[in-house]
Amino acid sequence: MSTRGARITGWGSALPATIVTNDDLAKTMDTSDDWIRERTGIRERRVGGTTTELATEAGRKALECANCAPEAVDLLILATTTPDKLIPATSALVQQNLGLRCGAFDINAACSGFAYAMVTAHGLLVGGGFERILVIGCDTLSRFTDWTDRGTAILFADGGGAVLLEASTEDSILGWDLGADGSAAAILACELGETITMDGKEVFRRAVRAVVGSAEHAMKV
Repeated sequence: MSTRGARITGWGSALPATIVTNDDLAKTMDTSDDWIRERTGIRERRVGGTTTELATEAGRKALECANCAPEAVDLLILATTTPDKLIPATSALVQQNLGLRCGAFDINAACSGFAYAMVTAHGLLVGGGFERILVIGCDTLSRFTDWTDRGTAILFADGGGAVLLEASTEDSILGWDLGADGSAAAILACELGETITMDGKEVFRRAVRAVVGSAEHAMKV
């Protein structure tokens, strides 16, 4: 008997039309194109649209890429930390826009949300009962960005990406290592009704340690 896995059969992305360049940011804060590119590699970012709009566009492109009819999708998982409403879940609005006839739910795991959504979808497909799951990652962080803070404004913007995962004897996902550390909550946060705050150096240090630790763990397995 063959092992059941999951493979990516379609993908799509969505970006707002408005472009904010590094030079644009340099007009309103103490920064420059060279400073931003040297530290981040970023030249420009896209701003605008809602999470529902961008997620819908990305999801539609993924379905078209896979030549998959909406009624053939068994589940929609939307990874977002910027839902358009508290109720209903943004995934329900995207489901309606795409003409899907399946269940839908949001996952909020911040920057790692898409990875969490992929692992969740993979487990549901491998376990049986589902044949096709649409996974979308989308955030509209410009709404919560302090555009006078060069430590965050240069990093955050808006966009969405989607993949269609289908049950298969092949497997596109070879492994994963999920983790969380609530003790780091204060170094990257956004209180309700406020903008994002970040201790960039500490976030970088912890991220490097996490990646190294994950790689070492994978080598032992």
